[in-house]
Amino acid sequence: MSLLDSNLARIFPALAQLPETLAREVEHQILPIRATAGATVFDAGAACQALPLVLNGSIRVSKRAENGREIRLYGVNPGELCIVTVSCLLGATAYPATGVAESDVSALALPRTLFMRLIAEHPPFRDAVFNLFADRLTGLMELVEEVAFRKLDQRLAGWLAARGPTILASHQDIAQELGSVREIVSRLLKQFEDQNLVRLRRERIEVLDPLGLKKVAEGG
Repeated sequence: MSLLDSNLARIFPALAQLPETLAREVEHQILPIRATAGATVFDAGAACQALPLVLNGSIRVSKRAENGREIRLYGVNPGELCIVTVSCLLGATAYPATGVAESDVSALALPRTLFMRLIAEHPPFRDAVFNLFADRLTGLMELVEEVAFRKLDQRLAGWLAARGPTILASHQDIAQELGSVREIVSRLLKQFEDQNLVRLRRERIEVLDPLGLKKVAEGG
């Protein structure tokens, strides 16, 4: 596979103008990764040895507590880098979170030694990594603010309003997204249905009143 002739350089522009030596190293050392929807790509406590470069599909990165509750931190889509993996590679530490394929994933694994070389020797790649930290840190701070300072009914209403008019998801899926438990989410959804804000179906939610949901999300 030629790096410049592949989708890799198009999806990850920071790799488009590598010096010839580094380009050959990348071509020779990257390894294909394939994961079916629902498969674990990396898990908390496991050794972090390579950076996944997602070409197709999406990886959900989440943090799971000992009691089984889980909260989604962010998703990794084609052209994006996983900040948890980057942090672990830079610090030579184990994964603190779990990555699960949200859909069938096709990716390439960039080994740690080569990742560190690209950071040191290729400024566009280094800039992309540090820009990632700035973007993801802002998103994670917003998530902390949501969890710490907004009531779950407000967060759920905002989540529903942003994803209507039809949402294909189970109550368990939504609970994981919001860092809650299914029973509480189901109770709130039933309240929203009683208020004619949504209509509940099996693993499907129809948003009937997006403006009403937005008012709830704003504390009204």
